[in-house]
Amino acid sequence: MKSASALLASRFGGRSSGFFPSITRTTKALKLYWTLFATRTHCGRVLQGQSLWAGHLGLSIPNRVQCNYMSFWSPKLGIDLGTTTTLVYVPGKGIVLNEPSVVAVSESGRKILAIGADAKEMIGRTPESIIAYRPMKDGVIADYRVTEAMLRYYIRKALGPWNFFKPDVIVSVPAGVTSTERRAVVEASLKAGARNAYVIKEPILAAIGAGIPIHEPRGHMIADIGGGTIDVAVISLGGIVASTSVKCAGNRIDQAIADFIKKTYNLAIGDKTAEDIKIEVGSAVPVEEELSMTVRGRDLLSGLPRTVTIGTNEIVRAIAKELREMIKAIRAVLQETPPELAADIIDHGIIMTGGTSQLRHLPELVFRRTGVQATLATDAPFCVAKGTGIALNHLDTYKRAATTKRR
Repeated sequence: MKSASALLASRFGGRSSGFFPSITRTTKALKLYWTLFATRTHCGRVLQGQSLWAGHLGLSIPNRVQCNYMSFWSPKLGIDLGTTTTLVYVPGKGIVLNEPSVVAVSESGRKILAIGADAKEMIGRTPESIIAYRPMKDGVIADYRVTEAMLRYYIRKALGPWNFFKPDVIVSVPAGVTSTERRAVVEASLKAGARNAYVIKEPILAAIGAGIPIHEPRGHMIADIGGGTIDVAVISLGGIVASTSVKCAGNRIDQAIADFIKKTYNLAIGDKTAEDIKIEVGSAVPVEEELSMTVRGRDLLSGLPRTVTIGTNEIVRAIAKELREMIKAIRAVLQETPPELAADIIDHGIIMTGGTSQLRHLPELVFRRTGVQATLATDAPFCVAKGTGIALNHLDTYKRAATTKRR
């Protein structure tokens, strides 16, 4: 087979008589070279800039080559876009980013000042000209523009400064999202820099990340409890048979703790302090050996700083209403489950994932109220993120569960 240079020489009559060939002959030569190069290159391994000068010369890259080239080189990202925390998973590397879903903006020009951990440090400590808040509410986008900027920041941070290719992205969404809310996540992902965006419901991803064989003809029940929602689903043959999504999870528990301390001790505390109390001494059921914690806040009567000591069983009473709502969601899905799948769930139990599922003795409370054994998954807070990574590696298998949007 002749080399590209030999074909060029035979096509244009050997070497040019002048040192610089004519513009016409140069263009023709480049056109022929491009045809040879594009068709003989495996998976269209061409530099991104070559499509630009090809367009200037009136050349066109075959669609097949464009598609194969982009899919070959495009990185892949899985994003667990949570109300309180965003995790980014890169296949082959694992979770590369774990930051709060918080953004700080200037109140006047709505300029974004900080994102992630830096922004969370500002909550409750900002002057009047700066607002630090969460652009996600109850698992869905509450502020589209700010969420888009947050996604762009996380995508760039995960890929690094030297990446020049747009990634394929899978983003998790709650089980109860509407089609409009789902489209908002897809569009925000594309505008943030994704080449293709897929959204998959969190119970599916949590089950995949927990190692549940969801494609088997058996029933598996997952309860994913995050910051904004509890998503409960029964999964069989790769799909959701029965599910519900209730906007009562970690954030509601934090608020209940803050309200309890306010009413009981006339002490005002912030969201971060309430979350710390939940983590340090919180429990789903009363305990004999209580944990205690010193809490600092502002006295509502005198307006001065004050300190109180809080025990575990006080927190149990404070969050009882929110826990009842979560148990009610689990019972509702069990009541909708077909009998054969219900028998499978009794055998396999309920798998619990998400950050709030780590509340002390929560699986025990679920067992007491439902009669079904509940188990905390390994690495429960990271199951959804791990599920996105596995789904990216087997996208053809999981496309039936995904909503897709391509550029």
